[in-house]
Amino acid sequence: MDNNELNAEEMRIWYMWKSSFKNIFGRVVKDIFDHTGLSEGDFGVLDRLVLLGNGSLRQQELADSMDWDKSRLSHHLTRMEKRGLVTRKPLDTDRGVQVIITSAGQSALDDARPVMSKSIREHFLDRLTEQDMELIMKLAERSKPGSSESSKDRSE
Repeated sequence: MDNNELNAEEMRIWYMWKSSFKNIFGRVVKDIFDHTGLSEGDFGVLDRLVLLGNGSLRQQELADSMDWDKSRLSHHLTRMEKRGLVTRKPLDTDRGVQVIITSAGQSALDDARPVMSKSIREHFLDRLTEQDMELIMKLAERSKPGSSESSKDRSE
């Protein structure tokens, strides 16, 4: 077999991992939406504005942090502006745009955070043992870009 091809067991592991993540993530996103009306994108924008910019970020910085292209973010922000969650204002110094969370946006984020925490706990953390958590942390560390551990070193 070619080293670039995955065998049946490796494919099964990959699909199980991917399916588990999608399932858990989907439940968390659904819980947030059901309780607050915020979409995954809404929450991502509001959360980043607060965590990365203390309530305000340049639109390009926000797009980069979300790994969204400029057009996608612009359309999403237009919808969020109409709902009163954010405002945008042109920067005086250059052609950039500043995105600012509104009090309604902050309130929505404050309402969503405990829902998110409860949902992550219910659908993910409460199902893990201490050993599971340690293994997930090790795997996550190894999976980071630029990790010094080789994917060939599985001797742990």
